[in-house]
Parts: sequence; structure tokens; C-alpha cells
Amino acid sequence: MQNLSPTLALAGDAHATDPVAHPAWTRLKDAVEALRPLQSKDGSIDLAAVPRSTVDPLVETVQDAVAELAPLFPHDAAYLAAVRADLAKWADTGYREPDFLDSLLAFRPNEQRVDGTGHLVVFPMYTQNGNPDRNLEAVLLKVVWPDWIAELERTRFDNPGYLGIAFEDFTAGYDTNSAVLFPETVAVREAPERFTWGGIFCDREAARFRAVSTSAVRQLDLDIPADAAALLQDQDRTQQTFVLWDLVHDRTHSHGDLPFDPFMIKQRSPFWMYGLEELRCDLNTFKKSVKLEAEGHPQGRDVQYAILFDRLFRFPVSGDRVRNYDGMGGQLLFAYLHKHDALRWRDNRLTIDWDRVADVTNQLCAEIETLYRDGIDRPKTAHWIAAYQLVSRYLTPHPASTWAKGPEALPLDLADDKALRKALCDAVHPDEFPLSMFYEALSKKLRRVIADTKGITGTSTQEIAA
Repeated sequence: MQNLSPTLALAGDAHATDPVAHPAWTRLKDAVEALRPLQSKDGSIDLAAVPRSTVDPLVETVQDAVAELAPLFPHDAAYLAAVRADLAKWADTGYREPDFLDSLLAFRPNEQRVDGTGHLVVFPMYTQNGNPDRNLEAVLLKVVWPDWIAELERTRFDNPGYLGIAFEDFTAGYDTNSAVLFPETVAVREAPERFTWGGIFCDREAARFRAVSTSAVRQLDLDIPADAAALLQDQDRTQQTFVLWDLVHDRTHSHGDLPFDPFMIKQRSPFWMYGLEELRCDLNTFKKSVKLEAEGHPQGRDVQYAILFDRLFRFPVSGDRVRNYDGMGGQLLFAYLHKHDALRWRDNRLTIDWDRVADVTNQLCAEIETLYRDGIDRPKTAHWIAAYQLVSRYLTPHPASTWAKGPEALPLDLADDKALRKALCDAVHPDEFPLSMFYEALSKKLRRVIADTKGITGTSTQEIAA
């Protein structure tokens, strides 16, 4: 006789449709965490130090759990089968450095850009801005791809490899500040000819944006428009805002006047070059968002708020000060707006001229775009110097800076290009553009709320805000 009420019966069967509630997911997470301390930085396990009898059952548990969860993800059947095969091959090698190239090539989430589509992801990988070691990680996620985003991507901002994603659950490598799932972080025997997808966790971006921006607005006594205040109160709306921001930002890396490889892969450059590239992509996104707003897309205004607040409040005071290129980009935006009277810090409160801020922000975008276009006709060293001069017009270099003394202080007499570029990079001060007094004070006010955003997701926002 069945004594369960319908409600209780549904709750008992939750694992049939909800992977987070599935017992196999719990076993998978526990096995991954038990493997973590056994792995070296490259993901290998030294069987001379760890008995195989300890490792094999854990890996078998991961394999079995993946098999048990696989029916919940029929669109990923080939990938999850490849994961199990790669785990078996890893065991066969005696747990040498893992190679998950076959499963990486089988995972194609960009082909399933349907809002709400779930994925189980299992890879040995490092997590950007999180765990630097290639540990085995497991993540449950869902795709965030509303119809209006799909339409804009199809008609305006083509980017077939990008997808917005949100956490459902994760292992310890993502209980960090990492907000991306990139294929280049996976342990493989050789890199594929090209990477075809990349995911960004918009729920984490949105949640920490809301937490930090809300605190900054309060600490700085900043008056903000009603629609900006509403954005900070709405997690779902903010998540979709970040999907649009990331969609346009990502494609901008390969659009425009580009004097160099936009991703600077395998290139060593002074850190302000990376900072200017990231800022260029954000400011181009801002410019396009102004146009979207003018055309009647309300999300365009939301993206402008997101870029301004995240760049002005969180970026400059997050992370350490050693060659912090994203921090420098935020400092540069603030200094530019301040020098052009689009924002002011007076009487211990921040004011933004909301009627002018978009135009002035677009002016900075134009200056960076001019730098890039002119750079096509310059040698690399001259381009680095020109970029430094642009940044140092608005940001004060460190008093001990070699670069600030001008080209005559730099080791430009080296004939070998490789040696010259290394020497120029070595001459960069670790904190070439220190925080201003404004940001020194702000960093103290925001330190705790920023620290509390480690591991944040869309469902933990209220807890952080409290």
C-alpha cells in the first residue's frame, strides 16, 4: 500500500529530474574531493606515495556516478561516455598527467544554446582566478540563453562559440572567484587546432556585481537612477545583462583595428597592453549598448550601468597589485571620467553626471581605438611606448618607475628583439600605476564584501547582502 502523499512522492523522486538532488552527484563530488589532495599540480598521482588501492575505487566511483547521471543529459551522451573512457585511460597510465582531449573534443555545449539546458562537466582542469592546479573537477550548470539574446546574437553580434551559463553545483575548484569555463584550462596531450566554445558563469558575475556595487553606492553616497537601483535588486535581470556584456565583449577581441594578436597568446607584453585590450572590449560593448538603448532595447542601458559600476567599483580594488591589468583599466576609466568632469568626488560623496557619462566614456573608447589603429603602422616597441604614454596621461606612475622616465631610461639598445622585449617587460614596476588616494580608501571599505563574494552564486546573493 502506498502511504506517501503526492507531494512527498514527488520530493522523493526529485533526483529523477534534478541532478543536484541525485545521490550519484553526491558520490561524484565526494570522490572528486577525496582525489584532490592526492593529485599533483599537473593532475597526476604519484603511486609511489599513494597506494593504488586508495585511488582506483575513487576513480571508479566517478566513472559509475557519471554513468548513472548520464541519462539526465542525453544531449551529452557522447561526451559523458568519453569522460568515462578518459578516466579509464588515466588509470591505465598509472595516473600520470591526465589527458582528456577526447572528451574535450566531444563536449560541444555551444551546439545546445537553449535556455535552461543542463550539462554535467567533468574534467581535470585549473580554474581561472581560482585553483591553479589541474585537479579533477565536476560542475553542474545550466545554459542562460533567453530568446532576446539569441536574436541579438543571430542578427547583430555573431559569436557562435560563446554561451552564458549558471551554476547548479560544483566541486571545490569553483568555490573560488572563478567565473569561466574555458576549454584551454583542461589537461590534454596537445591543444586542439582551435577552441570552439567558452562559457561564462553569468550568475556569479551578476551576484558579485550586485553585492559590490550595492555596497559601493552606499559607501560613496552615490545617487543613481531608479532603473540602476532596480537592476541591483534583480538577479535574473542582471544575469541576462552580463550575458549580453560578455557576448559582445568576447567577439570584440577579434573585431576592429588590431595591431597584434588580440588574445596575446604566447606573447609577453607589459601588463597595460592586456589592460587596454580588456578595456577596449568593454568600452566597445558600452558604445554598442548606447546604440541598443537608442534603438529601444532596455538591456542596452543595463549593460552601461554594469560596465560602469563593475569597472569603477570592483575591478580596481580586486586582486593584488602586481601587474593588475584589469584593475588598471578600471582606474583609467575613473581617472578619465574625473578629468573630464563626468564624475566628481567632493564633500565625501561621489556624483556622476548621468547626462554626460556615456559621451565621455565613448571618448575614451575613441582614444584607445586611435591608439590601436596607429599601432598598425608602428613597431611593437614603439606601440608599447605609445600605449604607456596614453595610460600615464591619466594615471600617475609609481615614483620608482623606470618607464615613467621616458624612452631614454629603457634598454632600447638591445639588438635582439626577444631580449629587448624581455628587458622592457622586466623594467615594468610590479605596481606601475598605484591606486589613487580615492581607491586606497575605497579598497578598505569594500575589502570585506569583495572577500565574501568568493564562491558566490545567484542563489547566495541575499546571504551576502545580509
